[in-house]
Amino acid sequence: MKSMLDLVAQHKQGEQVGIYAVCSAHPLVLEAALRLAAQGDQLLLVEATSNQVDQFGGYTGMTPADFRDLLHRLAAECDFPVQRLVLGGDHLGPNRWQSEPAEQAMAHAEGLIASYVAAGFKKIHLDCSMSCQGDPVPLTDELVAARAARLANVAEQTATQQFGHSDLVYVIGTEVPVPGGAHEELAELAVTTPEAARHTLVAHQQAFEQAGLVQIWPRVIGLVVQPGVEFDHTHVIDYRPERAAPLSRMIEAYPHLVFEAHSTDYQTPDAYRQLVRDHFAILKVGPALTFALREALFALAAIEEELVVAKACSGLRQVLEETMLDRPDFWRSHYQGSPNECRLARGYSYSDRIRYYWPDSRVDDCYARLLANLAAEPIPLPLLSQHLPLQYRKVRQGTLSPRVHDLILDQVQEVLRQYAAACSAVPASHSRLTPVV
Repeated sequence: MKSMLDLVAQHKQGEQVGIYAVCSAHPLVLEAALRLAAQGDQLLLVEATSNQVDQFGGYTGMTPADFRDLLHRLAAECDFPVQRLVLGGDHLGPNRWQSEPAEQAMAHAEGLIASYVAAGFKKIHLDCSMSCQGDPVPLTDELVAARAARLANVAEQTATQQFGHSDLVYVIGTEVPVPGGAHEELAELAVTTPEAARHTLVAHQQAFEQAGLVQIWPRVIGLVVQPGVEFDHTHVIDYRPERAAPLSRMIEAYPHLVFEAHSTDYQTPDAYRQLVRDHFAILKVGPALTFALREALFALAAIEEELVVAKACSGLRQVLEETMLDRPDFWRSHYQGSPNECRLARGYSYSDRIRYYWPDSRVDDCYARLLANLAAEPIPLPLLSQHLPLQYRKVRQGTLSPRVHDLILDQVQEVLRQYAAACSAVPASHSRLTPVV
């Protein structure tokens, strides 16, 4: 895909540019990202993960074609040109089928890759790092790379069959710990060593050559490594440039490659700028976006309780808690501790397992009632100041509408603006919101 290749080329020529990847399937998060991106002329990269969207529907119930159609519909509603929308697939490999024998899991992974490419996804993260039934633990780089090459071959064949040619770009490698935030409390992370990164690159380049795919190597634009950033339920490990300096220097020898950094959620604005400067030019963000969405909805639920009689309130927070207790599969293996510690984690953890429960019909009904209750009359400014102070200031300044929907989107966009500022060579002052008229 020429646009992603051009962006990487700009970065390799010394420009302080990068791109952030929105990793969420929530329609409000996607709308927030599209509306913010529509204000400029940059690419918007949106990614689906292998457990979220697959050929069987994933946990969202969406196939890659369904996800594409959702994004295209939202893009039309937001006046965002689809030509600037890049679809990516994250951790595409046998991840969902690790409990099955390796050959069976890889057959599923081939179907997964084919469904993503056929649906028009252009940025493909090949990740075969996970052991399947009967595999050694951990896998060698050579076996991981051979499986990745097998999937790359399927991707190239599918693209050629569907579109007459392949303009796919690839990302290889994986991060430690697992995607989506650590399951346990963290103290410090080991940054990937330059030697380990080089070994991963060599193994994949050789595997691609052996598979007859030497022509795609210039389209391998990203290597996933661990720059030393992560979050658990209550803590964030901040980026320390000095610890990643040897790794940062190492990638400068590769003219078409940058690093892709996962789990960058909750870092500081300065950290994002430093990451892009240090060649971690693709920044993934996911849970921080639905965390911000949850913050906005909890704040609005608190406002609702002040304005609406109890029996008419949505009961959003109570119903969410009851739903999570009734269906604990999405959080039980992640949250440990006393009953009170688990209760707090269910509501406020950085890993934001609540994001799996918003589609539940009971929760969705409460969300609709919350919006209806708050649409009856304007939210009093003192209540807005109390519960959504950032949005209060913008409403007072005339740069944000006080409509509930706009307040929610702006809270999510507060996260995205930090990424956009770090990834763009345009000064932040050039992308200010225009006043509401």
